[in-house]
Amino acid sequence: MFLRQVLLCFVGLSAGSVIAAGIFAFLAIIGVFPRLIGNTHTTGHIILYETLMIVGGIWGNVMDLYHVKMPIGGPFVLAVYGVSIGVFVGCLVMSLAETLKALPVLNRRIRLSVGIQYVVLAIAAGKLLGALLYFMKGFGGL
Repeated sequence: MFLRQVLLCFVGLSAGSVIAAGIFAFLAIIGVFPRLIGNTHTTGHIILYETLMIVGGIWGNVMDLYHVKMPIGGPFVLAVYGVSIGVFVGCLVMSLAETLKALPVLNRRIRLSVGIQYVVLAIAAGKLLGALLYFMKGFGGL
């Protein structure tokens, strides 16, 4: 029984690590972090950026897994958190918008003369269906 728990713990942590690494790699590939560093002219603080991303990812996972309450709190911490998330999501959206500039390249490579809007619609419908299944079947734990 103990060996089974250890194995499940190992598999769960390994899978979570792979997913987190994939998300960070995706964000790095689409250029969120380099664009932020370039726009703020803070290339001398790259180690600080990397450290804060790692600490933020770990802290977010710990809070999600163990439901840790913040020792300090109040409206100020909530406001800083909300603004930080808003800035991050805004940067992510702008990076994804620039990634969409790659759709014409995809269009030429697969020789799709008509119907790129259907490809985008199919991607969006797949995301919608996946989200509906996720929440309707209770996979989200809510």
